[in-house]
Amino acid sequence: MKYALVTGGSRGIGRAVSIKLARMGVPVIINYQSNDTAAEEVLCAIEADGGKAELMKFDVRSREAVENALNAWEAAHQDDYIAYLVNNAGVSRDNVMFMMTDEDWHTVLDVTMDGFFYVTRQLLPKMMMRGHGGRIVNMSSLSGLKGLGGQTNYCAAKSAIIGATRALAQETAARNVTVNAVAPGFIDSDMTKNLPKEELQKMIPMKRFGKPEEVAELVGFLCSDAASYITGEVISINGGML
Repeated sequence: MKYALVTGGSRGIGRAVSIKLARMGVPVIINYQSNDTAAEEVLCAIEADGGKAELMKFDVRSREAVENALNAWEAAHQDDYIAYLVNNAGVSRDNVMFMMTDEDWHTVLDVTMDGFFYVTRQLLPKMMMRGHGGRIVNMSSLSGLKGLGGQTNYCAAKSAIIGATRALAQETAARNVTVNAVAPGFIDSDMTKNLPKEELQKMIPMKRFGKPEEVAELVGFLCSDAASYITGEVISINGGML
């Protein structure tokens, strides 16, 4: 059986993606770091909807934690493999650069890039060995495409994930593993709840923030058979912002 793993899957876009993939009939592994209550709520929502899911708690920044969790899962699922990976885990620690701490710089880059590296490297061999291949979707951002003052760390991380997406897509295409990135704009979530929404909406041609479910629909498409010839792409979903 083919499973999906969504990192940072307990809240916001990750929650919506987990629910979407489960509705597509894919058993979902919901990764999270600390919020047990939020993770349980997503699990219950999926099961109440008739889907199948399980929780997997680990910090994506830790190579040891990633390897231990995924090795244990693989040992218990020897006839199954994780064919769909959504690298969604991410955090923001906004500040102008001259006031940014070492911790805020490294936290943002480590969650996005170390998380992508450790989790993807662990799962790639089985994806590439299976005849049916796999799907990898990396969560970037509008900030990674155009930059935004006060977010040097976040923009650096989200730009880096775009470069990694394009390079990895070339490495895995012959093995039927597609690798794409999604770049959301302003989406209603925990990460944007403290932003000046009314002012920011004036910058968006559609005059509103997006919904996590709208991003999840795009991720679901990229994980589907209908997207089997799409790889190495970065797809924006931002209400018309250029």
